[in-house]
Amino acid sequence: MPAELTERLAALFQWIDPGPGTSHLVSDISGWWRDPTVLAELGPALVAPYRAARPTVVLAPAVTGLLLGPLAATALGVGFVAAHKPGDGRLPAGALTWAQSPPDYRGRRVDLAVRDRHLGPGDRVLVVDDWVRTGAQLHALYEICAALGAEVLGTAVVAVDCPPEVAADLRITGLINAADLPA
Repeated sequence: MPAELTERLAALFQWIDPGPGTSHLVSDISGWWRDPTVLAELGPALVAPYRAARPTVVLAPAVTGLLLGPLAATALGVGFVAAHKPGDGRLPAGALTWAQSPPDYRGRRVDLAVRDRHLGPGDRVLVVDDWVRTGAQLHALYEICAALGAEVLGTAVVAVDCPPEVAADLRITGLINAADLPA
């Protein structure tokens, strides 16, 4: 991955104070989506470590994963599958396989669903997301893939913010370490 992309990701990132009553800052990655050079480079950079493994499909969770997933899928020349959350207004009709994540960094569990007809035996899945801190949602996506007989090759993320053992367990590669983002 070009060093210029990593530098650009850091330059376009900022932390935002959401206001009174909050205990933590919120990451603002909106600058990544506004920059056409970053958009053009994200897909190829995310998939580079997995290209030789020949993924057949890219899977990403709602919400921000729905931006990155198609960029990665296009870079690979494969299809894209969205994982949906209940109540997000986009739950597809038809048979769905659901999984619930373990608690995330805020203690929340997230339910995710994938349309059964879009994943199955023989699929080699690359999971893509913007940020990983605990890997909770990734665990749910891996569980869905296993239930449908698909093989997960690993996960490509923009920002890695998880312990090394989580990254190793979930085979995570990232474009930038969260510790390298501006404070």
